[in-house]
Amino acid sequence: MEPTLNLWLTILACGIATFLIRLSFIAIHGRVTMPLWFVRALTFVPVAILSAITLPELVFQNGAVNLSLLNPRLFAGIVAVLVAWRTKNVLVTIAVGMAVLWGMQFLMR
Repeated sequence: MEPTLNLWLTILACGIATFLIRLSFIAIHGRVTMPLWFVRALTFVPVAILSAITLPELVFQNGAVNLSLLNPRLFAGIVAVLVAWRTKNVLVTIAVGMAVLWGMQFLMR
């Protein structure tokens, strides 16, 4: 087989596998009773995923861990967490976090 055909078949197979995995949860919803511990554990999935995505972006700078408050991303992230905790408003949290990040980047030039 030619390399481009292999690539397209691989992409198609991955797409079908992803679709079937997601469909399986929709298809069994309501038909299978999940244990209470499993349902409780599912409530932590969004927080865990968001943390796994954002934390490396906040603490790694130029390929190295930078836990200093002079790290603009980390400082803006801490401010955003505090704003989210106090206001419980996503738009305000994003706006304040971005303003702090841009302000620190401007001041550190």
